[in-house]
Amino acid sequence: MIPGPHYEQQYLDLMRHIWMHGDERVDRTGVGTRAVFGATMRFDLADNAIPLLTTKRVFWKTATREMLWFLTGDTNIRSLVKQKVHIWTDWPLDKYRKETGDNIDRETFEQRIIEDDMFAEQWGDLGPVYGKQWVNWPRYTPAGEGFFRREDKGINQIELLIDGLKNNPGSRRHIFTGWNVAELDQMALPPCHKTYQFYVANGKLSALLYQRSCDLGLGFAFNVYSAALLLRMIAQQCDLEPGELVWNGGDVHLYLNHAKLVEEQLSRQPSGKPKLNILRKPKSIFEYAITDFEVLDYTPQSHISAPVAV
Repeated sequence: MIPGPHYEQQYLDLMRHIWMHGDERVDRTGVGTRAVFGATMRFDLADNAIPLLTTKRVFWKTATREMLWFLTGDTNIRSLVKQKVHIWTDWPLDKYRKETGDNIDRETFEQRIIEDDMFAEQWGDLGPVYGKQWVNWPRYTPAGEGFFRREDKGINQIELLIDGLKNNPGSRRHIFTGWNVAELDQMALPPCHKTYQFYVANGKLSALLYQRSCDLGLGFAFNVYSAALLLRMIAQQCDLEPGELVWNGGDVHLYLNHAKLVEEQLSRQPSGKPKLNILRKPKSIFEYAITDFEVLDYTPQSHISAPVAV
């Protein structure tokens, strides 16, 4: 039997297409991009497969820690930087520099976030980003005379999703989203991976992620791994086998200052079939720890660095 193309080839083909034929645009960051609108990739997660890119190293433990942080509902970078996870620091650091005029370096800023409670509270919060909407979507109840009162405890979309998958697997409403229109202007960054939908068939759980905006050079590697990780966790909680991850991108782009990254990555050939093992089944989706996961057979090529557009 002739093996099919490597799962990563569809990613490289899309990267090449965008770099060669994408629409050149001025974007929010001022850096500029080449972009296409509307793209789809599919990844089979059978046999513990996990879609880690192999043409460059993806720091899967960092992405896992971020996903576990989302599920806590926390919106402050403090717990992340304590774990040496820096992927959200650039946004509050940029805000701090602009508002204070203090051109502090990242290391010093993060150290103050860790050591100073008041500083962390004032400058470390990202607003009601992903996790807040996932597990604590605001709930309001009538308070008389046309007024509404915000409840202390919001709607836990993840909890409702898992309950629905267990008790009504054929439903077409297995959806959660981070796109809370009323709170977008309070977020450091509106959700890019914004809406997830799940589907059960033949004892398998599949998911579709709609990503409104995708930095294909940097962000995608984390996004696709994290979505597959979340699918695997939810499948385990629901006693289902992992099926397929379908990734849909809206504005899919490469930054113009990522030329070295693009050219180097396109010169490489994907190889290998990494696997993700979940070593323990906690009582709930909210009780996983970083030690519950291991990745095997992952031998990527070297990391390719590139600047993040803030």
